[in-house]
Amino acid sequence: MNKSEFQQKITESNKPVIIDFWATWCGPCMMTKPILEKLSKEYAEKIEFMPINADDSREVLEQFRVFGIPTVITIRDGKEVGRVTGAQNEANYRAMFEALSESREVKVPLTQFDRMLRLGGGALFVMVGISTHNWIVAGIGGVIAFMGIYDRCPIWKALTGMFQRS
Repeated sequence: MNKSEFQQKITESNKPVIIDFWATWCGPCMMTKPILEKLSKEYAEKIEFMPINADDSREVLEQFRVFGIPTVITIRDGKEVGRVTGAQNEANYRAMFEALSESREVKVPLTQFDRMLRLGGGALFVMVGISTHNWIVAGIGGVIAFMGIYDRCPIWKALTGMFQRS
């Protein structure tokens, strides 16, 4: 699919759109394909689902700056409102479909495992950085740990909310 065909499909759709960038050689894409197809059938009345083969649609990949697959992008009123790269479980994809169909903000929640992995890895980096007096490593650890809690931080929400309104 080229860029003009894609734009035509997006503009003709009177529903929000979920785009799945995939490829036949991509193992994670093949794992997520049945999940996305199932959800697309469930939400067919509310959402337009558009699977796009990455190998056949270079222009569209460049337009959306897709650097890894699988990538799922949500579009409402012609604008990107959500994106996730990498294989996700059904619950995360369902959250995207539901949020888009209900005109809510599209977010993929962190799993407890992901949250603990980020907090633990960040803490490890901080400890190594402090013990070796390498403040760059300690700072990187702080950023990694923050990535485990940022979605629950009221200060972060206030700051990002200010930037989203402008």
